[in-house]
Amino acid sequence: MRVSNFNGGPGALPVEVLEEAARDMLDWNGTGMSIMENTHRSKKVMAMAKEAEADFRDLLGLDEDEWAVVFCQGGASLQFAMIALNFAGPGGRCDYVNTGLWSTKAYKEAQICGAKPRLAASSEEDDFTYIPDAFDFDHEAKYIYITTNNTVRGTQWKKFPHNAPAPLVADMSSELLSRPIDTEPFGLIYGGAQKNVGPAGVTVVAMRRSFADKARLDVPSMMSYPIYIKNDSMYNTPPVWGIYMCGLTFKWLKNTVGGLSNMAAINKAKAEALYRAIDNSDGFYRGTARQCSRSTMNVTYRLPSEELEKRFKKEASQNGLEGLGGHRSVGGIRASLYNAVTQEDVNKLIEFMVEFQHKNG
Repeated sequence: MRVSNFNGGPGALPVEVLEEAARDMLDWNGTGMSIMENTHRSKKVMAMAKEAEADFRDLLGLDEDEWAVVFCQGGASLQFAMIALNFAGPGGRCDYVNTGLWSTKAYKEAQICGAKPRLAASSEEDDFTYIPDAFDFDHEAKYIYITTNNTVRGTQWKKFPHNAPAPLVADMSSELLSRPIDTEPFGLIYGGAQKNVGPAGVTVVAMRRSFADKARLDVPSMMSYPIYIKNDSMYNTPPVWGIYMCGLTFKWLKNTVGGLSNMAAINKAKAEALYRAIDNSDGFYRGTARQCSRSTMNVTYRLPSEELEKRFKKEASQNGLEGLGGHRSVGGIRASLYNAVTQEDVNKLIEFMVEFQHKNG
């Protein structure tokens, strides 16, 4: 029996996608082999990757003449360095908005790469419980880096800076394809697949071609965006299985869900129901993010004591509710409501929460 999966990542995948992948496991597309056994240079695999790319563009409304889309390895963490190396380089100025663990890591990685990052804003003084709305941008910055959804602290950007002096570069790992995005202020967006898009091992990157044209050319080949673009993500052996699974997820979002507007409405309803349960608990459950910055993807909260939190997680697991532990750096409880998490899953969690409070409140 499948459990209700609230893991922060890798997260839940759509059952329909998993079922199709299972059917293809031994004989994909009439090749007599699994997709994992096919050479990435075959016409069928290359066509599969191009179709996945096209569906991704379609979901986000990315024009092919204006936007390049590539599939990378190394997760979001490699992108921290790739962005700094490609678009800032030694001594290059760049702005960062620090809203938590992952933007902190990205900032430090830019320093290691020799760039000169500076903080245009930060919410660290209040334990990253909100998204800043005032910025001190450097007009000489090559780019402005943000993390649009913060898995650890449960905060999310509701609107993005427009008329900034440089293109926005965004880590969207934990919300990519969960809602429509106004791409106008962005030069580059990316996301590790293992939240809403597919399995761990592939990262989807979309960048404006005009922004990609500004990339430095004296970086290692496997970290060069122009090389990924020139070679259609196949400069070396790409994560074929991951791309294939992403492609199935893109089809699911288009054909079963009906697009990102529908997905956003579903995700909003799930999050509102869970936040309502937290807010109506008379303080037994306490949300950790300010209401104005609450994430629809990662709902973080605390109980009256760490001992109760341990009991909560143990009993939740016994009731088929998995992955509710907060990030190891902060503790507490975290329910990740990624696209494949259903309203039924959330309802089961809320029912458990009410009963747990009744017994322990």
